[in-house]
Amino acid sequence: VTHPHIDQSVVNKRWVEELEKYPDQFTVHQIYQAYPDGVIDVAKEQALVEEHENLVFQFPVYWFNCPPLLKQWLDEVLTYGWAYGSTGDKVKNKKFMLAVSAGGQEYIYSEQGEYKLTLDQVFSSFQLTALYVGADYQPLHAFYGLDTNPSEDDDVPTHQDVANNAIEYVQKLLALSK
Repeated sequence: VTHPHIDQSVVNKRWVEELEKYPDQFTVHQIYQAYPDGVIDVAKEQALVEEHENLVFQFPVYWFNCPPLLKQWLDEVLTYGWAYGSTGDKVKNKKFMLAVSAGGQEYIYSEQGEYKLTLDQVFSSFQLTALYVGADYQPLHAFYGLDTNPSEDDDVPTHQDVANNAIEYVQKLLALSK
């Protein structure tokens, strides 16, 4: 989980709460809490990755990208000889998935919408990263429309919508292991 202000989050915090109901199924690792100074323990992170069969990167959309600490994590943890290269096979065949919360409505992220791109297209670099390291990229999970500054025209999601989405998220992750 990469959310710099998880305490202020609605969606990501609710997703974490739902995941934590299944401690035998999921390891919830919050990297902003683990590394508040931004200094990542690469060996510790690589060991954690090696202990698990799936990698799910959960975060809010930040300027059509991931939060900066996740980018740093990718740069520092997915190293040559470990994640890729002739001897780099530690993430090979692991399922690799994104779970993102987008403030904008889903229609904004479409060819007809304001941004002209879907979230899949926005995050194609993650799909390419998975391909590069030999991981098995899975369709992303998203929650749309809980912007901090919605317009009067927006159909603002309810707390029940968030709760339902959290349950769908967990079900999707449980299915990854099958």
